[in-house]
Amino acid sequence: MTDHSGPTGPTGPTDLTDLTDLTDLAYLPATEALRRFRDRSLSPVELMTAVIARAEAVESKVNALAERTFEQALAAAREAEARYGGKGAAPRALEGLPVATKEEQPLKGRRSTDGSLAFRDEIADETHPVVERVQAAGGIVHARTTTPEFSCAAFTQSRLWGVTRNPWNLEFSPGGSSGGAAAALAAGETTLATGSDIGGSIRIPASFTGTVGYKPPYGRVPAMAPFNLDTYCHDGPMARTVGDTALLQNVIAGPHPLDAVSLRPKFTLPERFEGVEGVRVALSVTLGDWPVDPEVEANTRAVAEALRAAGAVVEEVDVPITRAHVMEAAMIHFGSVFGPYVTSVAAEHGDLLTAYALDFAERTAEAVREPGSIMRGLELEAAVQTTLGRLLDRYDVLLCPTTAIPALRADDDYLSTKVVIGGVELDSYLEAAMTTVFNIASRCPVLSVPSGFASTGVPTGVQVVGRTYDDAAVFRVATAIEAVRPWNSRPAL
Repeated sequence: MTDHSGPTGPTGPTDLTDLTDLTDLAYLPATEALRRFRDRSLSPVELMTAVIARAEAVESKVNALAERTFEQALAAAREAEARYGGKGAAPRALEGLPVATKEEQPLKGRRSTDGSLAFRDEIADETHPVVERVQAAGGIVHARTTTPEFSCAAFTQSRLWGVTRNPWNLEFSPGGSSGGAAAALAAGETTLATGSDIGGSIRIPASFTGTVGYKPPYGRVPAMAPFNLDTYCHDGPMARTVGDTALLQNVIAGPHPLDAVSLRPKFTLPERFEGVEGVRVALSVTLGDWPVDPEVEANTRAVAEALRAAGAVVEEVDVPITRAHVMEAAMIHFGSVFGPYVTSVAAEHGDLLTAYALDFAERTAEAVREPGSIMRGLELEAAVQTTLGRLLDRYDVLLCPTTAIPALRADDDYLSTKVVIGGVELDSYLEAAMTTVFNIASRCPVLSVPSGFASTGVPTGVQVVGRTYDDAAVFRVATAIEAVRPWNSRPAL
């Protein structure tokens, strides 16, 4: 096993003056790639070739890609190259950029398995709005990324695809459910990626892999029926920088005719953000009563200090939210919406499902067995939203860890293994994620950005949480964090 005891390679943005090999090119930020496409100092074919070469070099170790369409991608890159050369239509917003899309987001004519052996032969008859918009903007879907079965776990492994591993330390998971997307970004196998988030599925992998993941406020990005009507559900962008994340978010956001809850008018993030002088930041390391790993806490506080040094007004606050109530509300919600779907598949294909998917179905069903449980869940959710509403009335953003631990082990399904933090044993490993609070408060935009590294070599992350529908505030603060605490985006893989 390679020693991944700490970060290696250049810190901060790639040095564009000396791109000496394909690996350097594979890690080029999307915004820089577009600039170089436009001035003709780089070709989309060159970038795609580098990304494919990187994927072929590391995929046997990482296992992040559920499907590869490299030949078609190179053909599309040649078409993009022609556009930049003035032949045909003008280049579009993502013209020529490699974009890996989450396999859960269907692509018409391609397999649509949801990570399950039960659906291994299913073919999608429609394309997800997010993927549709990526392609319409000139993004090239060269690969689709792995997930846990039904995207119902915070790690990424399945009987269909096997185990996906964290590029920073292969003994650990990149998280889930958008774990393949995050691993592919961290490993240099893609330039941009898409994810989805029903309890932290974008932010957890972003934290575990040192990448950036955005949970937009509910309705900002269109989704597919019927889960578009589930307020916990969000589709969003993932990248290696805040600027790249904003680039993709601006492409996929906006109303869509097939999603009645997608918001009008479209909100577009600005290309640049001012500094954070005077911005009021509420710091909560424990987000109520979460036990937090000391390394996660130290890195979170370091981010807070960096913001303070940049001129923000950072104050530590008490957040009267209890972990038990958050988890109870979430399990009731899942038991009302998501759990029954898994249960219905299990009834027909139970012998093909993973043990963790069956356990998820059982746990969520148990949560709604008592009469009045749905009303109980709504009352708990209302209390969480009221608490955050009052807090964010006094502060511009809330800063807290993304997860209470640095990472989960890659080969464990955590059915018998208990997560213990500071002597506190969690009832479920899912409680180690400090993300579900903001699926309950689903109208709050949340960005997860890197905060540092743990002693195992895996990254840690923080969440920047904004007031309802104040997307710009979280990108403004995250941009400042990136500027004053630049992170290393390349593992020694």
